[in-house]
Amino acid sequence: MAQTLLVEDLMTRSPLTIEASSSLADARRLMKRRGVRHLPVMDEGVLVGLISDRDVKLIEAHTKSDPDDISLAQAMSRAPWTVAPTTPLEVAVRHMARHKLGSSVVVDNEQVVGIFTSQDGLRALAQVLSAARR
Repeated sequence: MAQTLLVEDLMTRSPLTIEASSSLADARRLMKRRGVRHLPVMDEGVLVGLISDRDVKLIEAHTKSDPDDISLAQAMSRAPWTVAPTTPLEVAVRHMARHKLGSSVVVDNEQVVGIFTSQDGLRALAQVLSAARR
């Protein structure tokens, strides 16, 4: 019997987060410095949104405002899709593919404990394909 993979098996644990009061430029700098593409946006420890490198690029390309003057509260995607760590990977991946999501925030007891990205999903696919060849 095959083992069911869970989101927690492949998620990035303890992801970087950023405060909603930060600027778009702060998010861009943090993503670049740490080599990440998605940041959960927090307000006093509560998840309030998500900002991606794609969001940053689109906003910067379509506004004349200085990125230092745009708050993440204005720029973020509100109510990001969240999953529990124990969500079967198949459920998360199907939802992400159906809705064209690049990531999901992993939440346990209202705390952000991880992030699961499309890259994590591709890594899982590679594992499955490798195991199928054996």
